[in-house]
Amino acid sequence: MRFFFTILIFSIVFAGCSKKNAFNEFKMDKVQELSISSLQSSKIVSKDGEVEGVLSAIYLNEVYPEIYNQEEYFFVFFFTKQAREIYDQSSPSDLDLKLKLNSELPAKIEKLSSENKFSHLVDTKNSWNRYYLVTFKQAESINLILENDNLSSSALKYLKD
Repeated sequence: MRFFFTILIFSIVFAGCSKKNAFNEFKMDKVQELSISSLQSSKIVSKDGEVEGVLSAIYLNEVYPEIYNQEEYFFVFFFTKQAREIYDQSSPSDLDLKLKLNSELPAKIEKLSSENKFSHLVDTKNSWNRYYLVTFKQAESINLILENDNLSSSALKYLKD
């Protein structure tokens, strides 16, 4: 009887040592790998210290260097408890949040739908996020922050090659 249990235990142990695992089926292409390594997120916090939302950004110059290289490009998406947009100089609002790169406002902002040309870079697609393609002038260092008078995020810092 002991021999049977010994054989049973060894069989179970060796059966668990399979060469395949869950990560064998988890495949990403080069662009998705670059986007995941470039993705950064930060809480959006009120002056009272209450979390009001989440900011996420992908530095597109790292993901698509052959396309996005003349200026600084970001795929930005965020959620806030109270519906807000990114401040656009062509249609300003008091509720808007200002996205700044090294304290400078963007050169261009393009609002995107939840299904857009960058959707494949992240698995976060929902109706409550706001999605943008944001362009800034060339910069030596990259410190991205979202803020207004009452809210702010921590700086998202990217290294340039």
